[in-house]
Order: sequence, then C-alpha cells, then structure tokens
Amino acid sequence: MKQAQPIGIFDSGVGGTSIWKEIHALLPNEHTIYLADSKNAPYGQKSANEIRTLSIKNTEALIALGCKMIVVACNTATTNAIDLLRKNYDLPIIGIEPAIKPAALQTQSKSIGILATKGTLSSALFHQTSHAFTKDISVIEIVGEGLVPLIEAGQLDSPEMYSLLQKHTAPMLAANVDYIVLGCSHYPYIIPQLKKIVPPHIKIIDSGEAVARQTRKLLKSHNLSNEETNVPKLQFFTNASKDTLQFLLRAYAEIISVEEKDF
Repeated sequence: MKQAQPIGIFDSGVGGTSIWKEIHALLPNEHTIYLADSKNAPYGQKSANEIRTLSIKNTEALIALGCKMIVVACNTATTNAIDLLRKNYDLPIIGIEPAIKPAALQTQSKSIGILATKGTLSSALFHQTSHAFTKDISVIEIVGEGLVPLIEAGQLDSPEMYSLLQKHTAPMLAANVDYIVLGCSHYPYIIPQLKKIVPPHIKIIDSGEAVARQTRKLLKSHNLSNEETNVPKLQFFTNASKDTLQFLLRAYAEIISVEEKDF
C-alpha cells in the first residue's frame, strides 16, 4: 500500500533535519527516511552539474528504499536540480526556496537580507523568485561562507561561528534590513546565535513550515497520506560520521534510528 511507504528527504548533510522536524510535527503518522549527504557537503560551492549529479544520486537512493514522495531539503539542490528531478522521476517531489515572498510583503524598511549559499544565490530559479517579489525593495544578498562546515561539525556556539555571523550580518545591518531570510536548510540551527548579534526588531525567517504544509497538501492531492496511527518508522542515514546528526536530533533519540551508510 503506497500510503504506508515513507517520505524520502535528502540534504547536503545534517541541515535538512530542520525541515524534517517541521514535517514530522505536522505529519506525525508518516514514516520518513532521511539521507544526509555529509560526505559531499557543502553543495553551495559546487558547480551546477555536480549538484544535479548528487541530487540524482540521492533521489535514486530514496526511490530504491521505497519512498512515495521526495523532499529536497536543500536550497542549493532545489534551485539547481528540481526541474530535472521532476522531469525524470514519476513521484511527487517538493523543493525548498528562500522565504523571499513573506519578507518582501511584510518589510517596513523596504530592505531585506538574504543569507544563503553561493549555489543558491547564483541560480536562475532564485533570481526568478527574487525579481518577482522585490521590485521596490533593497535586497542584501550575502553568501554564508564557512557556516555549513561549522554546523556539520556541530560547532554552533564556537567563536568561529560568532565571528562569521558578525561578518555576514554587518552589511545587512548597515542597510537597515528588518528581515533576514535564511536560504539554507542548515541555517535554522544558528538562529539562537543570530539573535544574539542582530537587534531584536529584525525578524529571522526560514522555509521549514511552508515546506511541511506543501508536503501535507501534496500527500492529500495524490492520495498518499498515511492514516494509520501506528508508531512511525523514522530512519536517518549519513555517509559520514553520525555524531552531529545524533546531536541535532537528541530530542528524538528514543523514536529514531541513525545509521552510517554509503549511498
């Protein structure tokens, strides 16, 4: 029965677990399989062709594991590969884009900041979305260089992290932004650190809840929702060390399994 098959989720490492948390909170009955491609993180510095190749590899691994739907929980993979994946695979595929629209609609200062990877900011899809909603708004785009490796290493509160965040947010503060859009699924893990650096009136937003709602919507429209109330199987696989994955998911330790696996 297709409804009982898992939702597959992949990211260039552990960051997409921020998306998984939102999906699990909204859809607690659903089985999930998460692939953390930490061996190849970060995707943001790779060429578009490399990103597409890795996205295909991850998608095919999830299909082989019996997934009924795939969530590309990586901004860089979405903006560079989502069209290709949807064209080549016959199952619902959900992507993740920076939450530019809500920031653009709600900004009072008419100035917003976007913190994302180079691979996301340089993509055609990002530029289409950005131009569609930010015609009369100043947009400060900052490449979050160095952040993903620190998050992958679990160095959330390190001096290096604070130093990088101060450097990356300085141009945004100088431009009087009132919204900072996080354009990488790793970045929600550093919201507490960001809040210590930026003034309290600046709102920090990400795409997690929107992706979870879209997942629920597509499950319903494709008649794939799992209505069973059995305990869901929540599997996580990483092709590197599982230490950071276990650390970030420690609140779920009793209900998930985390394994190191080559894929």
